[in-house]
Amino acid sequence: MRIPPAALQLRSLITSDGTLELSLVDVPTPEPGPNDVLVRIEAAPLNPSDLGLLFGAADLDTLQASGTAKRPVATARVPAAAMKDMAPRADVSMPVGNEGAGVVVRTGASPAARALMGKTVAVLGGAMYTQFRCVPVQQCLVLPPKTTPADGASSFVNPLTALGMVETMRREGHTALVHTAAASSLGQILNRVCLKDSVSLVNIVRTPEQMVLLKSMDAQHVCNSESPAFMDELTEALFVTGATIAFDATGGGTLAGRILTCMEAALNRTATEYSRYGSPTHKQVYLYGGLDPRPTEFARDFGMAWGMGGWLLFPFLRKAGPATTEALKARVAAELTTTFKSHYAGEISLAEALKPEMIAAYTRRTTGGKYLIKPAL
Repeated sequence: MRIPPAALQLRSLITSDGTLELSLVDVPTPEPGPNDVLVRIEAAPLNPSDLGLLFGAADLDTLQASGTAKRPVATARVPAAAMKDMAPRADVSMPVGNEGAGVVVRTGASPAARALMGKTVAVLGGAMYTQFRCVPVQQCLVLPPKTTPADGASSFVNPLTALGMVETMRREGHTALVHTAAASSLGQILNRVCLKDSVSLVNIVRTPEQMVLLKSMDAQHVCNSESPAFMDELTEALFVTGATIAFDATGGGTLAGRILTCMEAALNRTATEYSRYGSPTHKQVYLYGGLDPRPTEFARDFGMAWGMGGWLLFPFLRKAGPATTEALKARVAAELTTTFKSHYAGEISLAEALKPEMIAAYTRRTTGGKYLIKPAL
């Protein structure tokens, strides 16, 4: 195939005067180094983690469109109070997109690189909202035969996050886990992983409809955080499963603290003597998302054996090491169309991703509302 000297890439820029600008720019098509491959990107998902980089702290109620149909521009204002946090990226045009998939169209000279020529691969490494991306071979996952780029576009972030949560649970000595925002694409994958691996999982959602959805997927324990009986129902689920580690996607508000409170209450059901320091069993909540922008609040009513901290996929993978990472990636490839299958609300082009009506759709973060960018459209 003819490889153009330049290709489109989606860029996010926040100026020092507080303006977000999203645009499409021409970037030179990179030449692979000895151990690199050039991938024609055919599908890249819009993950929640991508939206944070794409829009920063911009107020999307101020979104405006300009430019042309082929080269649209979207702008919005960043509140002055938020610019302090945005200062490190001010006036720096940033590429976006954690992961994607496509076909290797050019390679470097190394045997490992040449072996990927013509292969359909999933790719991790950022800057995936583009037509061509050059990456080292170790950042590629060769997809099984007959797997399309759309099938493999979400091979990394959600699948490896779900597996990483279970692996963290095991490494830290826990036997069951809790997950919030559990009806999300990630939550559905985690539910399938736990069912397959016989790991007890407590799913926390916020609507009756999400409860019905997860129960239709054979989820064993589902609690609605908006129910008046939530604390009692969560405590019962924790008592039954013995879960003492949780991964919270909301980040802000009171949910993380309430989970620790219920863990303590579940553990105290079997306590044989009183201790003013609470249960000696360690309880852990990891915040891995920020769906709730409020400060994290909790009441210290869960004893002294507890922890609350942050958890992210890439630091976990670095800590786990290459052998564990490769084993997890191999499992994803083997179960790509079953355990780790992703569903999308729609497929859009790079230009369509900058239309205000489409931005409103994919930033809504509703269950089943994930979109796929197809740069070739």
